[in-house]
Amino acid sequence: MQKLIIEGGSPLRGEISISGAKNAALPVLCAALLTKETLTVKNVPALHDITTMLSLLQQMGTTIASPYSSEVSLSAATLTHLVAPYEMVKTMRAAILVLGPLLARAGEANISLPGGCAIGLRPVDQHIKGLQAMGAEIQIKHGYIHAVASRLHGARIIFDIVTVTGTENLMMAATLATGTTILENAAREPEIMDLANCLNAMGANIQGAGTDIITIEGVPSLHGAEHTVMPDRIETGTFLVAATATKGDIYLRETDVHLLDAVLDKLTEAGAAIDSGKDWIHLSMQKKPKSVNIRTAPYPAFPTDMQAQFMSLNCIADGTAIITETIFENRLMHVQELKRMNANIEVEGNAAIISGIPQLDGAHVMATDLRASASLVIAGLVAQGETIIDRIYHLDRGYENIEGKLTALGAQIKRAQ
Repeated sequence: MQKLIIEGGSPLRGEISISGAKNAALPVLCAALLTKETLTVKNVPALHDITTMLSLLQQMGTTIASPYSSEVSLSAATLTHLVAPYEMVKTMRAAILVLGPLLARAGEANISLPGGCAIGLRPVDQHIKGLQAMGAEIQIKHGYIHAVASRLHGARIIFDIVTVTGTENLMMAATLATGTTILENAAREPEIMDLANCLNAMGANIQGAGTDIITIEGVPSLHGAEHTVMPDRIETGTFLVAATATKGDIYLRETDVHLLDAVLDKLTEAGAAIDSGKDWIHLSMQKKPKSVNIRTAPYPAFPTDMQAQFMSLNCIADGTAIITETIFENRLMHVQELKRMNANIEVEGNAAIISGIPQLDGAHVMATDLRASASLVIAGLVAQGETIIDRIYHLDRGYENIEGKLTALGAQIKRAQ
């Protein structure tokens, strides 16, 4: 099993480009199931989850050109296999995103209940409730969602909780439904807007994406299109936190400063100097960071996917900070690994109290989920001595060539068996 070996103490300096967003690319790839024509997707990151999704779409009958490049063309002219099997989706919760498109286009779907990071329950009941309101008959048997609908119809759907994948799934399903669908208490993440832009380019009629009320007028069919995936705001934020923690000076290219308001506010509060332009961000950190309190919440508030990275920053910051996780009930598993590096952290319920110390110690640690992996990388970059991170397959699910990009910024990091 592969691991990362990091020798801490080097400030990050230099320039890198940010990859396309995994959490935007995955639903956009699934949108190819909605049309017989070709969908070309650009700025696709080279990640394990992307490879898994492309394999899943292929086994459903989708023809994929250049599956190992950043520009992928998908043609689902004939859907031959309306099943997402357990062995293909057990590591990737985003597989649930084929449910809505398959049901809308083919009238049937048989989807294994998804897996992914073990950070919380993340139930799919909101997906099922919404599709049932649109006329689908759904049963859950032997770990699979069995769904049938001769033709979906528009409905008013009010989400009980804000759900990103639920919003995406129902938005895709509604594009081919008869009549008007209104999604209330919808997720507002930029990835929702990116998917809506792709669907509208394919001929859908979607309004309100990016707000909590999305209106979709169903159309008889969608056509082919080209779409460029938005930059990855979480990758951007991760590198900015790493530079802040290491007292670095970095330029990030091919990104978008407007996607990161809550994160940039906290980095400024920690003491970083930040400049930006249309597609770049420059961060410089000249002093020891100050502790910052964090409370995660749905977009546009502070993202849960940046919580672990800021915990590592707070471990070596001046003062004491409280990080409160409100999205997932099991997303503080990285605390125990950081404590192996001598971090001073106490957990009370869904909150972690972090007292900054002068120096973390390098140690042998284990990644427990995707963003926890990133937090351990940041901790390793600032620690004294060598840090070895096991189970980095989590990291490869969401960060494209992270050790290569960090090496380009001056980090002493390598991958080993």
